[in-house]
Amino acid sequence: MTEAAPLPEGAEYDGVVDSPKHGADATATSPAYRDGMSSTAGPGTHVVVVGAGMVAHRFVESMLSRGDAGWRITLIGEEDRHPYDRVGLTGFFDGSSADDLTLDRTNIDDPRVRFVRGDAVARIDRSARRVTTRSGLSVAYDRLVLATGSYAARLAVEGFGLDGCFVYRTLDDVEKLKAFVEHRTRELGRPLTGTVIGGGLLGLEAAGALQGLDVSCTVVQSSDRLMSAQLDLSGGNALRRLIESRGIRVRTDTVTTRLDPDRTGQVAGLEFRDGAYERTDVVVFTVGVRPRDELARGADLAVHPRGGILIDASCQTSDPRILAIGEVANFDGACVGLVAPGYAMAEVAATRLLGGDASFPGYDLSTKLKLSGVDVASFGDAFATTPGALDVVYADPVAGVYKKLVLSDDAKTLLGGILVGDASAYGSLRPLVGGALGGDPAAYLMPEGGVAAPTGDLPDEALVCSCNSVTAGAIRGAVHDEGCTDVAAVKACTKAGAACGSCVMMVKKIVGSELAKSGATLSSALCEHFDMSRRQLFDAVRVSQLTTFSAVIERFGAGRGCDICKPALASILSTLVGKHVLDGENATLQDTNDHVMANLQKDGSYSVVPRIPGGEVTPEGLLAIGQVAQDYNLYTKITGGQRIDLFGARLEQLPEIWKRLVDAGFESGHAYGKSLRTVKSCVGSTWCRYGVQDSVGMAVQLELRYRGLRSPHKIKLGVSGCARECAEARGKDVGVIATEAGWNMYVGGNGGFTPRHAVLLAEGLSDAELLTAIDRFLMYYIFTADRLQRTAPWFEDLDGGIDGLRAVIFDDTLGICDDLDAAIATHIEGYEDEWKATIEDPEKLRRFASFVNAPMTPDPALAYTVERGQPRPATEAERLGGVMIAGTTLEVRR
Repeated sequence: MTEAAPLPEGAEYDGVVDSPKHGADATATSPAYRDGMSSTAGPGTHVVVVGAGMVAHRFVESMLSRGDAGWRITLIGEEDRHPYDRVGLTGFFDGSSADDLTLDRTNIDDPRVRFVRGDAVARIDRSARRVTTRSGLSVAYDRLVLATGSYAARLAVEGFGLDGCFVYRTLDDVEKLKAFVEHRTRELGRPLTGTVIGGGLLGLEAAGALQGLDVSCTVVQSSDRLMSAQLDLSGGNALRRLIESRGIRVRTDTVTTRLDPDRTGQVAGLEFRDGAYERTDVVVFTVGVRPRDELARGADLAVHPRGGILIDASCQTSDPRILAIGEVANFDGACVGLVAPGYAMAEVAATRLLGGDASFPGYDLSTKLKLSGVDVASFGDAFATTPGALDVVYADPVAGVYKKLVLSDDAKTLLGGILVGDASAYGSLRPLVGGALGGDPAAYLMPEGGVAAPTGDLPDEALVCSCNSVTAGAIRGAVHDEGCTDVAAVKACTKAGAACGSCVMMVKKIVGSELAKSGATLSSALCEHFDMSRRQLFDAVRVSQLTTFSAVIERFGAGRGCDICKPALASILSTLVGKHVLDGENATLQDTNDHVMANLQKDGSYSVVPRIPGGEVTPEGLLAIGQVAQDYNLYTKITGGQRIDLFGARLEQLPEIWKRLVDAGFESGHAYGKSLRTVKSCVGSTWCRYGVQDSVGMAVQLELRYRGLRSPHKIKLGVSGCARECAEARGKDVGVIATEAGWNMYVGGNGGFTPRHAVLLAEGLSDAELLTAIDRFLMYYIFTADRLQRTAPWFEDLDGGIDGLRAVIFDDTLGICDDLDAAIATHIEGYEDEWKATIEDPEKLRRFASFVNAPMTPDPALAYTVERGQPRPATEAERLGGVMIAGTTLEVRR
């Protein structure tokens, strides 16, 4: 690669690359251009690319990958940078540098490519076949490719140019935003409040970035829901609850009319059409993009009235020697700001220039939100616009999940879908769009334990990576023909998963399936960022004694992490380091519920579950819980784990409720975490005439011993005082049943969609022997299980199954029992109540506010009615009909 040196104003560059292949005296005018007929790039052809973004980079890569045909490329970029990953721009706030985001420079460094950066093209002279840059550089072309992209729009409102107002489009934009926030925070001596205007995909990523800078953030959306271009109303509402559970406030149906300055000219507040006013210190506009088609307009190319250079299916403009690709190109009346269609256009343009036959198939609008803790995806005909289309919907408001599949009128062909709260099936379902599901559609939406979504057995023509147009057949070919044995190799070979990364899990499944067919060893990598399995990563962190996610991924991983490895590593660090879930980097790793130490509900409120060890509670404790429920108008329910769940708490009320409960002797029940939940018990020998052991006493001892113990999945225990099994102990991960000879210990039971009866591990254990056995069982499971693997499938996968497990725990066949014993002792010694630690830390308490400018103001969207003497969320019909009571004034009369 030869970078253009600065030239005197008016200097001309004839497109020649000063390299062994192209002498300095060569000309740039080829016969292919002179005859005015050919649309291909023949030998000696000079291709000029205007724009140096991701799509331009992909075009250059595609041209070079086809071999040396004697043509050469000049790439001209306005930014003084090499092409970088704009899709991963938010990673800049997670610690990624500009170099980390830079795309592969191999193609730009090729001697056939001349890269002019930091100099924008100002004019196209079609008759002379030249482009002229702002610096005066004049470059001749045979074929011109316009990949100028788009620019970030701002609202046409008074005050949009105030200091403190930013757009979110380029690396320069985010660098300026970060620098401003850091400087302004120091200047004011307090955390900032911020506003993101625009609630689309980019707006939510910007809000997450601001939150990562400790800015209390509000997202303002003019329509009735977030991501309105991708989600229906129900999906938008589900997403809103997830976003708000992260501490980001959302205002929908809100139009900004003015931005107001303070005395120094800094932005200080926003006025809305409904008369409301909100104070703010920083504003980020993410209200859409506009195609940068000004060069085309100046050159009299055909441009759509609403913007964008008109192209046909070959990406050709109204001038047969000029092509347009990416966001600046208008195809079928639309410009789309997604990378996948841009990459597809780049491939089509390169193929056409080199004499091949290719056509742009149209826009694939599939998207997946890459914001830690928030899982959302939309693909295909998500709004069911196809005539006769049917919807299959699964909603679990308690878990914060909304899923919809759009099917053909015979319910056999997948047309599209929406996934909110759990988008794990996106990689499996997206390739099936336009094909038969081959089963009950509802089964594809069910949670873990239901019928599995499609795995690796996709037809060869199924599109797996929409960004790079990679099919399942291409991935299989990479495995069998190119010798690829892992995801990284397949990615390098096919580019599958190299852009947004949402298809990586599907790629992994196909690779695994194909390797298994050939008898090869399957990769157990946790995700694309860690080549290790969870077990290997656990051991690596334990041996290296690293204490933060950034340190671990720097040493053992790659990239910036994802919603798979971040929570998994948070759990590992909790076990090995023991810090509070909201300490330092930990706060950015947690899933939604862990982030606020409560369970998000369907209406955006939370449930609070205090620990009641063994189900034993004093009358004073019951009165304290009842008083809290009454004072805060909470719905109360006895759980299956012998606890009391308090529903309907607002975000800002959580610390108050926790303090009341802590003062009454309670602590967090960890109902929100992948950790010990409960130890269920019967009354045992203390009261029951059939009981042979003190089951309550043992249950209390076990629950206090293992409380707060983070694990790959939730853990439940049960203790029954006799063989009548009133505590249903054999349906638990660890079940304990009393006998005259001592305690019998069972392992590997669970309820759910795939119920398992626990298997007998040992008989006639004393109290001390039982505790040691459970200690080792739980820690061995935590040390070695896969991510989200329950105890039943875990020990079934162990060498020797249940017999091998006995040998490890009782005979120490692996020589690790001392390590297991030490680990549980460290946990017990280091335990602290997360609620109590939070209410004693003012910094942590700042996270619990519904409105940053009025922390104790209730969310007006919460509304309730009374049923069976208790509050419950009002239905939509009750809200519209006025049959409801606001959450702040609810009085339940008994």
